[in-house]
Amino acid sequence: MQTLVIGDIHGCYDEFQALLDKAGLTEGDAIISVGDCVDRGPDTPAVLRFFQEKPNALLIMGNHERKHVRADRHEVKLARSQKISKIQFGETYPAALTFMSKLPLYLDLPDALVVHGYFEPGLPLSQQRATVLCGTMGGDKHLRAQFDRPWYELYDGKKPLLVGHHNYSNTDQPFVYQDRVFGLDTDCVTGRALTGLLLPSFKVVSVPSRANYWAQIQRAYPKTKTPSPSASKAMEWSTEDERRLSHLIDAIFQRANTILLELHSELEFTSLSARKQAKLFSVKAGTGAYGALLHLARLNQLNSISARKVLKSPEMLSAILRKLDE
Repeated sequence: MQTLVIGDIHGCYDEFQALLDKAGLTEGDAIISVGDCVDRGPDTPAVLRFFQEKPNALLIMGNHERKHVRADRHEVKLARSQKISKIQFGETYPAALTFMSKLPLYLDLPDALVVHGYFEPGLPLSQQRATVLCGTMGGDKHLRAQFDRPWYELYDGKKPLLVGHHNYSNTDQPFVYQDRVFGLDTDCVTGRALTGLLLPSFKVVSVPSRANYWAQIQRAYPKTKTPSPSASKAMEWSTEDERRLSHLIDAIFQRANTILLELHSELEFTSLSARKQAKLFSVKAGTGAYGALLHLARLNQLNSISARKVLKSPEMLSAILRKLDE
């Protein structure tokens, strides 16, 4: 049995089918997309429908699928490429959202580990951030703050890692780093190639792109708007709000860890009940929204969704950030 792992498809259905033909798969072989099978290309609905309906076909959540899901929850706003895809989906968009919301962040295969975006060195798979695995801007920022070298140079996993998200080679050829990290995004949607990797042989299979589809799509949809949300829906946060929220969450986790280290240095703390430990943590954390965020971090329950529930609005976020800068 073979497994074909494919780089970012981005709605390029014809090239996708050509790649499957070239790979020569049999009925029992598996097909895996590293994510970002949607947006920018000519036929996003057909590509997603393939993974919805085809047996032995699996799709990992990329940052583009994730943004569709998060925008539906009013956590972020759709970018232009997602707005266009929403139009392409038409009445099938709700079903597509349901499918994308259930996508896994990774696949741990016998021969390799597959994620869409990045992998943080020094952490086991179970502790990887979703933003890192998906390759979001927040995940990229986190890695740049932690390390002074590209993440793939520091990859320390036990298995070879297959990723998409970036065309690291900046050509129509896949990026291979020390036979440990394989970057399979080769910019099919902008006119280069669609690339796959056959497992367990690690044989590269590639087909050329037929056009710069993203340029064509942007000309075809010069002005694309989505309906304004009703007043009853949850408040939307801008991309800049989301960036600042990510910054605050990182700071909160650091402060919570500092408090816990201080408390654990006291020998009797570890012998206390969970309730008493929480009370001692509260003394150092304080009250109000800031203290509530620290408690969520202590419980490892702090994320963008839970943080927004505490903060209520971007204005409250700004107030806490100003206080931290004082």
